[in-house]
Amino acid sequence: MRHESWRTVRSDVLMTTIRTREPRELLALIPYQLGFVPSESAVAVALRRDRSRVGLVARVDLADLADAAGGHDLARSLVGHLLADGATSAVLVLYTAGSSEHGTAGTAGTAERAVAAFDAEAAPVLGDIAVWLVGPTGYRAVGCTDPRCCPPGGRPLSDLQSTQVGAHMVMAGRNVVATRQDLVTVAPAPAPARRAARRAAERWAAHLSAGAEPATAHRWRRAGLAAWRHDVDALAADPGAMVEPVRLGRHLASLGDVLVRDAVLLGLVPGCARLADRVVAGYSGEEVGRALGAIIDPVSGIAPDPTLLDPARRLLEQVDAHAPRSRRAPALTLLGLVSWWEGDGARAGVYVERAMAAQEEYRLAVLVDTTLRAGMPPGWLRARSA
Repeated sequence: MRHESWRTVRSDVLMTTIRTREPRELLALIPYQLGFVPSESAVAVALRRDRSRVGLVARVDLADLADAAGGHDLARSLVGHLLADGATSAVLVLYTAGSSEHGTAGTAGTAERAVAAFDAEAAPVLGDIAVWLVGPTGYRAVGCTDPRCCPPGGRPLSDLQSTQVGAHMVMAGRNVVATRQDLVTVAPAPAPARRAARRAAERWAAHLSAGAEPATAHRWRRAGLAAWRHDVDALAADPGAMVEPVRLGRHLASLGDVLVRDAVLLGLVPGCARLADRVVAGYSGEEVGRALGAIIDPVSGIAPDPTLLDPARRLLEQVDAHAPRSRRAPALTLLGLVSWWEGDGARAGVYVERAMAAQEEYRLAVLVDTTLRAGMPPGWLRARSA
């Protein structure tokens, strides 16, 4: 169970006021906020300033919110995030392909249970909650019995395609993909390139045997970090460049080492290049904690620098495209962590799921997954919401 429960960076593009009396504008906004069209989902939306400004958008699986054992705990967590975001009211939107006799959706009353769980936690602190259902052919207000407002089968989904929000997003160049998984579309490299990368990774990893002398290990890690920086700089200068498979194989082996991986991560924090050099030498003192605070701490947290992140992300994507399954976890996890730092919880979740599919107990992936499950945003977004 994971909830992507914060506004993405992209949400700040839209500053239009949307009121609950304009439900189609709000419903049109949600996929743009998430980046994908939800399915079998419950989406809670924070409304601020006398029900006028859209804030946090939080998505959970519909079945999880309806679950008899954990649904109320999940609802309580969602409401806590809404309140922390400054909500004065909220809207709950259900996305499902099913329907019940009341038009509220879901097999065996799934949607009714989800609504009940959320309302039980939200109503005491946020008042009456407007609930909307979006089905495969239409949308409607749950509980509405006025056929002029909510005709049988709901209002047509085409209404959501001709909105001010939609027009604004199109002009801003914003896109929505069909499913959550489509947020991540790194295609595998051709088989010969992947074989070359795999062989290079094996050769490079062989230089760091289990019994390597500390000085040998340090030289190996320092060389791996230097190679990484070289290729990041090349991609910063030419974003469309393709790194040679042999070099990508070297990165596969280097990222498999925890110290090199952590140095690569710290190198994404402004001003921490020299600290990264110390990390590959084995340093793990207080400065590392302060550097990580730039990512996670709501007091010292800062927004990521695209000039550092973008070329590193491109290199990580190329590394992953050439990686055999057994070596995918480090690059995928770093891509997930970077996405989380940018405020894109949904994309981060996809990356982390794939990392854990490759290596279930990969520790950093487990930590990022735990963060996502808790709905904790990066430090700079928490500070902005305070």
